Amino acid sequence: MEEKKKMKHLIDMFESRVNTTEEQDEAEIEAIATVTQEAYNLAIAASEVEPAAVTQSPASELEALIERLERVTSRLERLPVLRARTPTPPRSPAPSPVSVPTPPPLPPQFEPTDNMSVNGYQDIVQGPLQTYLQLSQQIGGDVATHANLVNAAFQAQLRYIQLATTRSKPSQADEMQLLAPTSEQISAIQQFREKNRASTYFNHLSAISESIPALGWVAVAPTPAPYVKEMNDAGQFYTNRVLKDWKEKDKNHVEWCRAWVQLLSDLQAYVKQYHTTGLVWSGTGAGAPPPPPPGGLPPPPPLMPEGDFDNLSIDDRSALFAQINQGEGITSSLRKVTPDMQTHKNPQLRTGPAPFKAAPAARGGKQLPTPGAGALDKPPVFTRDGKKWLIEYQKGNSNLVVENADMNNVVYMFRCRDSALTVRGKINGVVLDSCTKCAVVFDNLVSSIEFVNCQSVQMQVLGKVPTVSIDKTDGCQIYLSPESLEVEIVSSKSSEMNVLVPKGNGDYAEHPVPEQFKTVLSKSGSGLTTTPVESTG
Repeated sequence: MEEKKKMKHLIDMFESRVNTTEEQDEAEIEAIATVTQEAYNLAIAASEVEPAAVTQSPASELEALIERLERVTSRLERLPVLRARTPTPPRSPAPSPVSVPTPPPLPPQFEPTDNMSVNGYQDIVQGPLQTYLQLSQQIGGDVATHANLVNAAFQAQLRYIQLATTRSKPSQADEMQLLAPTSEQISAIQQFREKNRASTYFNHLSAISESIPALGWVAVAPTPAPYVKEMNDAGQFYTNRVLKDWKEKDKNHVEWCRAWVQLLSDLQAYVKQYHTTGLVWSGTGAGAPPPPPPGGLPPPPPLMPEGDFDNLSIDDRSALFAQINQGEGITSSLRKVTPDMQTHKNPQLRTGPAPFKAAPAARGGKQLPTPGAGALDKPPVFTRDGKKWLIEYQKGNSNLVVENADMNNVVYMFRCRDSALTVRGKINGVVLDSCTKCAVVFDNLVSSIEFVNCQSVQMQVLGKVPTVSIDKTDGCQIYLSPESLEVEIVSSKSSEMNVLVPKGNGDYAEHPVPEQFKTVLSKSGSGLTTTPVESTG
């Protein structure tokens, strides 16, 4: 009971002093805060007295004291000096506010510069990149977090391009150091995908991770634009998966895929326009005219003689009209044809000109090269150039092996003969160009395998391949695996193509690819109908 009396006395004193707090100085307010803390402690002690003591005093009395203490404390809390010091008595918990989604950040505003290259990249950051970021925020989750890393990577590359306009090309060591911020962001994007393999949006993360190396175009020469397209194609395997999984569920994911592919397509167009042969550094060819040839400029062409224009005023048509006006006399100058000149009386005059014969030099010249029969007089090549494996001018080598390759790598086989290639692991794609009697065996491909200008080639897939492209090729044997039965085969200007499908007993069923077609006009006359002609052999 002593605690309750003392608390009541303190509250009475507080109420009288709080009314004049606006006139008190800071020291007085500090004293009120100290006494408030003491009253608060007394309220807690009074509520914890023995039950016998509580029964001797009405419960309403204690509740009234606590309410007075709460009012005093709330008034003290409104004072600026005491907001951080005055304890707040326990109150009923307030309902949690409804969470409002954070709006996407506003697109950055850039100052226009005199450099068209910087302005062009700023347009990409303000346009296609912002569309991708906004759609990522709408999807949310790991996609939104991943998009923030992508935004940081593009911002880092913008700073690198701005730096290139202010200095000359650095050494290789300095260039790697300057590229470190962009490289770190690319690594962070790829590591985020690896750490979230169980995510619902793993295909979204993979699409970005597989194609984000396109930002490495700044270190590619002399053709960086095709490199950007190559990386864009590498990510489309996963964007197709996103479309397949979400097309009927949420249209935002479809727009998200379209925005990302469009972003890299705009980046490719930008690189092709402003950095055709590589990143342009200040003073290294940003539109500067070429230097004059040694020895100075050539002399100007000689002036035309003035005499050539002396007779332009004469009307030469008068002579023509004079000849026409002669009448019958116009034939007086014609020569008479004698009997010995007439061909119907002299058969020997009917012999026509001799048929055309090629010159001896042309007949003895070299024949035109046939597809895939390129000269093999150059030394063989087997090397890795960035993300591309180059295999060229190999002859009679059946032990060509590509291993430890990354999933975004491409194998390019050019002008090889009587050779066999084995690709282990999963890579982006394989291209055989102008090869003869060559074979390739691989595990899995992300995009496709292509045959161009080849003769008598074979391929065997052990895992999965989405697409096989055949162009200007004579003789192509395609051995499929059970996992790759949904492959798409695109052929043009090719012949002797066969697809071998595995049977259950380990054998293969051979199916020819049509190379002859029949086209008829539709009965309504609105168009053409083309059907393949079945092989009867």
